[in-house]
Amino acid sequence: MGEVVLGMSERERERTYVIRQVVQKKLRHVAAAERMGICVRHVKRLVRAWKAQGDAGLVSKQRGRVSPLRTKSEARAEIELHLRGRYEGFGPTLAAEKLAEIEKIVVSRETIRKIQIEINIWSPKRRRAKRVFQVRQRRSRFGELIQIDGSQHDWFEGRAAICTLIVFIDDATGRLTALHFSPTETTRAYVEALKRHVIAHGAPLAFYSDRHGIFRVNAKDAASGDGKTEFNRVTERLQIVQICAHSPQAKGRVERANQTLQDRLIKDMRLEGISSIAQAEGFLPKFIRKWNARFGVAPRDSADAHRPWRGTMDALDAALARREKRLLSKGLTFRSDGTMYCVKTRGLRTALCGAQVTLYHFANGGMEVHYKGRKLAWEPYKTMPRPAPVEDEKTINARVDSIVAKASLPATAPPQERSRAWPNAARRTSAPARPASAHP
Repeated sequence: MGEVVLGMSERERERTYVIRQVVQKKLRHVAAAERMGICVRHVKRLVRAWKAQGDAGLVSKQRGRVSPLRTKSEARAEIELHLRGRYEGFGPTLAAEKLAEIEKIVVSRETIRKIQIEINIWSPKRRRAKRVFQVRQRRSRFGELIQIDGSQHDWFEGRAAICTLIVFIDDATGRLTALHFSPTETTRAYVEALKRHVIAHGAPLAFYSDRHGIFRVNAKDAASGDGKTEFNRVTERLQIVQICAHSPQAKGRVERANQTLQDRLIKDMRLEGISSIAQAEGFLPKFIRKWNARFGVAPRDSADAHRPWRGTMDALDAALARREKRLLSKGLTFRSDGTMYCVKTRGLRTALCGAQVTLYHFANGGMEVHYKGRKLAWEPYKTMPRPAPVEDEKTINARVDSIVAKASLPATAPPQERSRAWPNAARRTSAPARPASAHP
């Protein structure tokens, strides 16, 4: 009765020593209760158990029993099968959500976490000291500030080429307002995402972005120009203020959204069998609704700061179009993007000589020529040689992919297939997609 039972916990060993002191009259029941943090009646029950069974009477009777809440072996085997197969690479939280949503298996994320650790398919992130940044309070109204960014990533896990996802997220609510896949991060990609945002919500008050050349003229010694990028001019026409962040941490909401998208969106597209930008574009509206229901929060002020677009779609396309000025020659010709064009008119040729016209370049590749509020008819007649385009770290991959695609075609491939493999060549030799307007 005096020997200590093997396998006792430290707490049980301490309790055994105290009960012995009580039995030997060296310690009163009240003092023992205070020392062990239990009531006097429980001390008396422990004394009776020790006298009947010795130290073994103080060992918990729950030891060795299976918890009634434990996942059954059949259910656990099914969960392991899903985690090793369809949901391989999913984190505990996302895996628990998908098991409940798709497989109708409702288990906690901690249960999933323990199973993943036991079968060695998940490990927690290393804990490291992080820089502490002061958290900025959210804006009060939906549409006051939209954080925008482009995330270049292997979104299709090798099923398609690496591309860029343009992300628009509201600062006040954390809701995604627009997503757009594009081969590279370009002004045209942001304009397309902006169009979707304006159609769905209206024009916001301000955009918050990084200092990429799309949003800011970074040349310190620029001797000409108005100091604005093409995207600045588009947002200015829509009366949207463009704000550039000093650091990535300053626009942390969209940066964190990119990380979450690189986890959740990728896995959702894998489950849906999506393997191209065209398929992904059709899936994005559904994903945005799920994201906003899961992560969106209510703003402090329920008023919407967006300004609804009340014009036509043609007027919106004109506001989003890239514009440039050109002077007509005596022959009513002008040059743009390496191609010579001629204005077609039945009268007033003399009045148009030397006139300044505005070219509207639309996102679909079309072009319009405007002069004093009216559209002029035109036609291309000569293509000029163009220098090689300049690439940066965000566009070089798409350029090399097009070169690889062209090189992989057989030498006997039809010319139209070879031109499709190199988009720049097709754009240089083809007529504009938007038809010319009627004669003034």
